Amino acid sequence: MNRRSKKQKKEAPKNIGLWIAVMAIFIGELFFYTWCRVQCVRTGYEITQVRNQYLKLNTVQYNLKIEIARLKSPERIVKKAKEELGLVMPTTKQMVIMP
Repeated sequence: MNRRSKKQKKEAPKNIGLWIAVMAIFIGELFFYTWCRVQCVRTGYEITQVRNQYLKLNTVQYNLKIEIARLKSPERIVKKAKEELGLVMPTTKQMVIMP
């Protein structure tokens, strides 16, 4: 019996060291998995934010294209020329035809 109890005492530290190593690896894997998940969620939020910003900018661009088309319309330009600048259509005597 004496030999067995001595043998068990010597093996106990080895088992404890093994368990500590296994638990350390497990805890390290747990932290790594948690970090990966947090990064994944954070990246998902960033993608959503950039997508929303893209949609807003796309809407602004569409509205600006419509505004440009409205401002370039010939009817508007003629109206502004007549009302604000006092321009009139030239008569045939005022026109010079270049050969």
